Amino acid sequence: MKLKISFGEYINGKNYKVLDERQLRASAGIMLLLGLIAFINGFILNKYSIIPYISGFLLLNFVIGIFINPKYSPTMFIAKLFVYKQSPLPIGAIQKKFAWSLGLILSTIIFSLSLFLINDPSYFNAVCMLCVLCLVLLYLETAFGICIGCKFYDVAIDLKLLKKPVEKPNCMGNACNV
Repeated sequence: MKLKISFGEYINGKNYKVLDERQLRASAGIMLLLGLIAFINGFILNKYSIIPYISGFLLLNFVIGIFINPKYSPTMFIAKLFVYKQSPLPIGAIQKKFAWSLGLILSTIIFSLSLFLINDPSYFNAVCMLCVLCLVLLYLETAFGICIGCKFYDVAIDLKLLKKPVEKPNCMGNACNV
């Protein structure tokens, strides 16, 4: 098997790269579960040592997904096992890459703070707020198919911070058009 470095794939009838929405939502659900485990252990049970492991795993997941290919990221691989009997639902990959980049930034900050300041409890409020933000974003995507990062991508296009694609890819549930 040859390693294919790409964020999304071209399919017939689409002039832009796509990913499978069902697989992405399942992946978000797996990340939500891991985030909840870290949050409960760290901020309810005061067992902060688990936070660097889970945030490090999520950081690695985003790095593999963004810089190599999402289908090789651990959560997407596991998600594929859960949704293999469902028909793929193609959505635009460019918005998801933007959203995953935001996830990469958040997980990098959480990982760095939890790793380097593990013995200093004064930073835990900031990490807790970032964790809650991540959990809310993952919950919205998993439960309702609302990708806030994708919405930010559209805002960045409207503000001319990013180059407008030739053909605007569809997003989850065609919510970009609503």
